[in-house]
Amino acid sequence: MNPSSFETLPDIDRGFMEETLLQLMAIPSPVGLTDGVVRYTAARLESIGLPYEVTRRGAIRATLRGREPKPARAIVTHLDTLGAMVHRIKPNGRLGVVPIGHWSARFAEGGRLTVFTDTQQLRGTCLPLKTSGHAFGDEIDTQPVGWEHVEVRVDVPASSAEELLAAGINVGDWVAFDPQLEILPNGYLNSRYLDDKAAVAALLTACKALIDAGKELPVDVHPLFTITEEVGSGSSAALHGDIAEMVSLDIAIAAPGQNTSEHAVTICMQDMSGPFDFHLTHKLIGLAQAHDIPHRRDVFRFYRSDSAAAVEAGNDIRTALIGFGADASHAQERTHWDALDGLARLSAAYMQSDPVARRDRRSMGTLEGFTEQIPPGEMQVPVTSLPDPEQFLDADPTAAKAG
Repeated sequence: MNPSSFETLPDIDRGFMEETLLQLMAIPSPVGLTDGVVRYTAARLESIGLPYEVTRRGAIRATLRGREPKPARAIVTHLDTLGAMVHRIKPNGRLGVVPIGHWSARFAEGGRLTVFTDTQQLRGTCLPLKTSGHAFGDEIDTQPVGWEHVEVRVDVPASSAEELLAAGINVGDWVAFDPQLEILPNGYLNSRYLDDKAAVAALLTACKALIDAGKELPVDVHPLFTITEEVGSGSSAALHGDIAEMVSLDIAIAAPGQNTSEHAVTICMQDMSGPFDFHLTHKLIGLAQAHDIPHRRDVFRFYRSDSAAAVEAGNDIRTALIGFGADASHAQERTHWDALDGLARLSAAYMQSDPVARRDRRSMGTLEGFTEQIPPGEMQVPVTSLPDPEQFLDADPTAAKAG
């Protein structure tokens, strides 16, 4: 793609992004306990002058008006996080818990947390069943890992189920683990729940940058903020028929065997739901190249996002996924400002770019204007012609000798 064909990108306000991330981290928001973070995000949208609507359950659809209403596009992040729920009041005065979302109990062990009862919030710690080496010796190193092998010690005087019930705790109470955010001078950020609050901060910052710069967008853009991504659903309720493209912003997986970097934005080519749209994905690659945004391509084998939920709900839209590179996803996650700046810049570049295909303003149509992945002239592959066996195989080998 020719860099001269693109508008310059607006400046990214790092201070705004950091402030937003800190405030998001201060609001517990495991799936099902998201009203607070929805109210905060709505107020943040109002502060930057971006109109929005809220669904019955709390998904937010904002609107950046473009020169044309169609083909509209969506750019989506999720407000919900992982967490846990009380499933058992134990006779020993501890709580049995189950996860909200998919994460290992290995990373819950030792975590400080809050139990949200019907009437109050109580503090506690998630611990293995055998914790003290002075009491259990080497057994603390050999006990299994799993949610059935941890329990929550609540900071109330309780050594029985009756005392926990008297403290107001019930089966079904939500549990939110502390994020433990730490921002270092060298640019690294460590925390639980960077997935996906870091991407939320990046998207809000990109929207603010476009509004502050007075950028005129070619088509309507709908920033979406969903509330159930961590349990496998999310964006479909906030979509409408005019949306032809959707880009999800989420955590990207930096790990052995992956191509993602904590210092770049990742453009995902495929996740466990299948390949993303060829044209939209390559458009994002071209935008990153044109604007010198450090980026990587990657494929995620054990991963799904809001895009999968939208397509599985029957939406006929082009989808793509971009993310901030991060280590130790769904654990003590770490990223760098390089990745978040790149994500915000690529988001802004996408929102101010032209649609993949003008034809997409209609859900159905003729082939006129339809996209093309491989030109016909490039479909021909070199073929080596094999010789005719009749030319070199003699049906009667003895006749050949006699001659």
